[in-house]
Amino acid sequence: MSPVIFHIDVNSAYLSWSALEKLKNGSTVDLRTIPSIIGGDEKSRRGIVLAKSIPAKKYGIRTAEPVASALRKCPSLVIEPPDHKLYHSCSHAMMELLSSFTPDLEQVSIDECYLDFTPIAHLYPSPEEAAALIRDRIYDELRFTVNIGIAPTKVLAKMASDFEKPGKIHTLYPEEIPVKMWPLPVSDLYMAGHRSAEKLAGFGIRTIGDLARTDPAFLTTHFKSHGRLMWEFANGIDPSPVLSEKHKAKGIGNSTTLREDVTDPEEARKVLLTLCESVSGRLRSAGQLAGTVTVEIKYHDFTKASHQARSLSPCNTTGELYELACTLFDKLWDGRPIRLLGVRSSRLVTEGEPVQLSIFDLPLNAGAEEKTAAKTPSPEKLKHLDLALDSIRKKYGKDAVKRGRQLIDSSCISDSDP
Repeated sequence: MSPVIFHIDVNSAYLSWSALEKLKNGSTVDLRTIPSIIGGDEKSRRGIVLAKSIPAKKYGIRTAEPVASALRKCPSLVIEPPDHKLYHSCSHAMMELLSSFTPDLEQVSIDECYLDFTPIAHLYPSPEEAAALIRDRIYDELRFTVNIGIAPTKVLAKMASDFEKPGKIHTLYPEEIPVKMWPLPVSDLYMAGHRSAEKLAGFGIRTIGDLARTDPAFLTTHFKSHGRLMWEFANGIDPSPVLSEKHKAKGIGNSTTLREDVTDPEEARKVLLTLCESVSGRLRSAGQLAGTVTVEIKYHDFTKASHQARSLSPCNTTGELYELACTLFDKLWDGRPIRLLGVRSSRLVTEGEPVQLSIFDLPLNAGAEEKTAAKTPSPEKLKHLDLALDSIRKKYGKDAVKRGRQLIDSSCISDSDP
């Protein structure tokens, strides 16, 4: 049978989990039923909205907006501080429950995971009935709601789980893509951030369907590898499997605490380039390729955020890591001053092992190859460039040579997560 993947996402996770804890401790008010948020200190009016209730959403309150702004929209807003120890406990309880169905789980954040339903499909009348059973068991035993998206690929399952909430089950099979996904604004597509959506709109590409029907070569010209990734996702193409915990490889990462908070995105990208240079060098030294890249931000108020994505095919060149890191940064950063930046590679494979290629890794015809070569260096040339830089730095020190756009003081960079 064709692959069937579930994406399971807790509805307003932080707020739901805090609401349940307060009810357990004797509160008579359910935070989920009133205008409320999980966020900063009400008295100081600092911090951001980490999660919001459905009644708060009706006031126009958005996740990641400043608490002060949320209070202006709703002066009677109830603010509850985050309890990360509680959240990790609730997340663990959900994963334990899901493992009773199958070990084929991939947790991608504290409140969401993928489940490979394919090996256990024969045990249930249909994927929809199995998803309903999982949703109901989570509610009956843990008392919070989840959305479940069902699809043959991870990206489609994630898109489906973001449809109407809360406590809903949605399918997104290939034949449903034109009806359910293509009419949506392109900004709703996973990995298409606001900046990309604005640029796409300038080309008349406003819906996911418009993007899916665009020539991928055009997107590659204007968005590089991210354009290819957006085109693949718009067409439901995502060959990445569900990787359970037992298959996860140790990662290689690097992070730096900045001497001064950074608010300029170009300065942040210079830091990302230095981090990617270090991570890619260590990958090459270890003879490994990265299948996934994660970018982490710690803000000036010490709150953290991170986002991860797969590479089109496993890689260890600075350019490919940096391109993906910048895409993740643009999607993740909310404009607040940045105290720390980190880049981490994971799901590593050994160089030389067979890997799943993207359709864009296939050779071009001779004419197209000549045109492409005139515009950008070939992957082979970029690989040789990285190896040459590695050799110079090994002989003369890490600061012996730098790229032109990398003019920052990198002495504050420190390795982490070896």
